[in-house]
Amino acid sequence: MKTEEKSLNPIPDGVRAIAVLFAACGIYLAITGLVILLRPDAIPLSFVTPLLLGLESEGLYIFLLGALIAGAIAWGLWKFNNIARRIAQVIAIAGIVILVPYVSVATVRAKLEPLVLGGLGVIVRVIVVWNLSREEASEAFQRRG
Repeated sequence: MKTEEKSLNPIPDGVRAIAVLFAACGIYLAITGLVILLRPDAIPLSFVTPLLLGLESEGLYIFLLGALIAGAIAWGLWKFNNIARRIAQVIAIAGIVILVPYVSVATVRAKLEPLVLGGLGVIVRVIVVWNLSREEASEAFQRRG
């Protein structure tokens, strides 16, 4: 029975979780962008800084672009598109690179909250890169892609 379930559901668990994570980020960005469009002072821009990596100050089109990219990556991962897998890895690595100075400053200043949030951000991004680089995920994308 277990082998039948695996053949019916070939998406590795890590890839499925990452696709859901990207979809959730896209939905969050879209909703936040709409709320800011309707009521500009309702939500501070700092709510999306971890997702847009500082680009949120460029305007509402960045929210839409971020939501579309996250949604496209989620869809691509779900459909075993190898390009989507590589783009997800590049985005996660870029997030790690951008968060390292943030975590370093929080460490030097001994600020617990930014240290924990930045550290968790780095950990999640490392898990994304690691999961998408695993042999199981690579083989699944090669078979289906």
